[in-house]
Amino acid sequence: MSPTVSPGELDERAGVDPVARGLWHPLVAVHDLRRGQQGSAVLLGVRLDYTMAGDGSVSVCRSDDHDDRRPVQIAYEIVWTCLDEPATPLFETPEALETDRRIVHAGTIGVHVSAPRAVENFLDMAHFPYVHTDILGAEPFTEVEEYSVHVDPDTNEVWATDCVFWQPVAATTSTEGQMTDYRYRVPHPYCVVLYKTTPVDPDRFDVIALFCRPIAPDRIEAHMFLALLDADNSDADIRRFQLTIFGQDKPILENQFPKELPLDPRVETPIRADKVAIAYRRWLSDLGITHGVIPAA
Repeated sequence: MSPTVSPGELDERAGVDPVARGLWHPLVAVHDLRRGQQGSAVLLGVRLDYTMAGDGSVSVCRSDDHDDRRPVQIAYEIVWTCLDEPATPLFETPEALETDRRIVHAGTIGVHVSAPRAVENFLDMAHFPYVHTDILGAEPFTEVEEYSVHVDPDTNEVWATDCVFWQPVAATTSTEGQMTDYRYRVPHPYCVVLYKTTPVDPDRFDVIALFCRPIAPDRIEAHMFLALLDADNSDADIRRFQLTIFGQDKPILENQFPKELPLDPRVETPIRADKVAIAYRRWLSDLGITHGVIPAA
């Protein structure tokens, strides 16, 4: 008789990334839940069931073992969970708690690409004039100016700062083109947060985040989360703007080859504008992430 093993041990034997298993992952948007109704989603190849109780609390368990309940927390309008006990707390974004901001979950989009590929695309300013023409960029303003990249020694997060780019329509609040200041933050292997100039207040930033749930090494569901200084536009207008942007990115992402992100710097030739992508790939390698990437030899 073969020895008894837990579903978690089976997952590990199947090659599921042990580092990724200990991360908090976005499972489902809160506004997609209905009290008393059960739903399901796949995380790292494992199917999970989730239910919202009458009091608004949410429980998550493995579909093949309802006694195997998973850790749960609600943040950024999303239910988050882990496959193992959480190795670290979920990252904080203080702007999401500011009472004068519009907090919007702009959509959940399935994409046939790896989570690291999606994050790296989000970090790329060079594609703005060509993919998001007359919105986030326009010719002849195609140059990515020199910017700074570092890994914060206290939080172990990747940051790109001093980023600037000319944008015809930087946000739903834009009335004219502007030189937009960008700051990128990667607090999680599969999540990225952007801080960008808001047209309504020169001293503050809008916050736009992409949170990816890795379904398989080459497939994700991406959550768009926004914390904006925008008192004029409706949630529907804000969602429409963001989904237009993501809709332009999606075919680019799905035509990436390979769909998993190579971590060996010799596989894909970088240019100066790829400085943050290089740092992100090195950081993933240092973390020991193997899901959604092609590790360096």
